[in-house]
Amino acid sequence: MGAQLRVYKRRIRSVSATKKITKAMEMIAASRVVKAQRKVAASTPYANELTRAVTAVGTGSNTKHPLTTEAENPTRAAVLLLTSDRGLAGAFNSNAIKTAEQLTERLERDGKQVDTYIVGRRGVAHYNFRERKIAESWTGFTDEPTYANAKKVAAPLIEAIEKETADGGVDELHIVFTEFVSMMTQTALDARLLPLRLEEVAEEARPQGEILPLYDFEPSAEDVLDALLPRYVESRIYNALLQSAASKHAATRRAMKSATDNAGELIETLTRLANQARQAEITQEISEIVGGASALADATAGSDR
Repeated sequence: MGAQLRVYKRRIRSVSATKKITKAMEMIAASRVVKAQRKVAASTPYANELTRAVTAVGTGSNTKHPLTTEAENPTRAAVLLLTSDRGLAGAFNSNAIKTAEQLTERLERDGKQVDTYIVGRRGVAHYNFRERKIAESWTGFTDEPTYANAKKVAAPLIEAIEKETADGGVDELHIVFTEFVSMMTQTALDARLLPLRLEEVAEEARPQGEILPLYDFEPSAEDVLDALLPRYVESRIYNALLQSAASKHAATRRAMKSATDNAGELIETLTRLANQARQAEITQEISEIVGGASALADATAGSDR
């Protein structure tokens, strides 16, 4: 076997091994995304209804609360960025990071100091490599987040929104995550969690232009908002974590399918080149045999004379 043919055979074996790995990862991601979709579908109604409950309290009372009241001169904002712990997901993490950076630039142009909180090793590594300050980070649960993880992430954010800015608190809370639209479409977006834009939420909650009812609150609207604040933030973060997890699995499945298809095409190309190299070797061997036979015949004819 010639040297060129050995090179092609070795590359075919290497690419075939890679193809098996990417195919297995594609199948694993496909099974995980189905579970993640179910969790998203189960958590979304609760998060939406809780948002409507908060809106009802905010619009039905004149209570000033960090959950519903805009600061007169906001000077500080918190941005929570959701990325994944693992890569091999195409542009999933880079799109989320890019969206967070654009949001940060927009807030800084408005004169606000930005504190960045990050979920996921990929986001943490990106900011550490560029020596950017991170207020707090969490890793290790992005593939299958639980409500306990959401509570852990929400705790310092709730504490920051309840503090005065002079004591290290923030006036606004934003979140950047990847929304799961479909198996083929996942969109990185930013949303402001606090304070709530009551008019926008109320419009979404009002079915077909109906007027929302009036409410009485016990013991008081402020106490109700105090009770709803952590639940609202936790539910929204939990839903965003699930959306990001489902989006990551879908992106991984798509990336691994593309890698598997590319590996198959590369194997076909290498096989064709290997066949050509083998044919060239056979042709050369035949030529050498024919040449040798011809030389032997000439030598025999010469001796007969």
